[in-house]
Amino acid sequence: MFKKQFLLFLGIFFAQILQAQTISGTKKVDALLKTLNSPMSKNVMVIAHRGDWRSAPENSVQAIKNVIEMGVDMVEIDIQKTKDGELVLMHDTKLDRTTTSKGKVSDFTLEEIKKMYLRNGAGVPTSHRIPTLEEALNACKGNILVNIDKGYNHFKEAYEVVKKTGTAKQVVIKGGKRYDQVLSEHGDILSNVIYMPVVNITKPGAKEVINNFSKQLKPVAFELVFNTDTISMLKDLSFIRKSGSKIWINTLWPSLNGGHHDDMAVEENKAEQSWGWVINKGATMIQTDRPKELIEYLRKKGLHN
Repeated sequence: MFKKQFLLFLGIFFAQILQAQTISGTKKVDALLKTLNSPMSKNVMVIAHRGDWRSAPENSVQAIKNVIEMGVDMVEIDIQKTKDGELVLMHDTKLDRTTTSKGKVSDFTLEEIKKMYLRNGAGVPTSHRIPTLEEALNACKGNILVNIDKGYNHFKEAYEVVKKTGTAKQVVIKGGKRYDQVLSEHGDILSNVIYMPVVNITKPGAKEVINNFSKQLKPVAFELVFNTDTISMLKDLSFIRKSGSKIWINTLWPSLNGGHHDDMAVEENKAEQSWGWVINKGATMIQTDRPKELIEYLRKKGLHN
């Protein structure tokens, strides 16, 4: 009798813990979504490029867990498709740089991929395996927002995994095509996903592309790319936020941000000329390879919770 009562007590106890964790995760994601959907908010969202690749292999589950612990708002991940049609986390089409194997991802089945090991940033083999998109999204569920890069060519397959994992409200899929192309290719599911256009604002017609998306889709954000900081559009980007979208700028390397990059902030100790500059241009979403340092910088200025 006592044993049954004890087991019942344990069952109730662990059920309550699971429920509490679920509620906590829901609140966390809801808070992030509130910021994501507030274009005029001064709070700056931090996006970790391929996770914490300085301390764990890029695009690994551990790299994702690390940035969750840091307090990062969104993690950017890349996907490729295996020979048998499974989506796995991998930036390159080839396995050579980041794993202990060689060849194209598309030439191996998931079973074969799962036998490989990831390398760290120095190229040293680790004990970490290549995760599937499903495994990665389950690690993110209730903990952090997700940006799927290199996912446009696998749009529908990625959406099916997003549905399966119940993470639709957490995941942003992006692409560099015009609105009419996106609508033609994925119009049947476009209203079911968070889609973000990537726009190179140095190209002719960039403002027209932005305005067309704003009228037709009202995306949560525009990812802006520019290799020079002298273009006229940079003088006033407020029209984007006024139309209901946030501004996302990458500070990863100079060609993406007109020279206002992470290493300038950290290694050259010129954070105001890097992160401060893109914030002054209206960016409230910054993708970085230095998430820890960026969060510290933003919190000192009262720009990150």
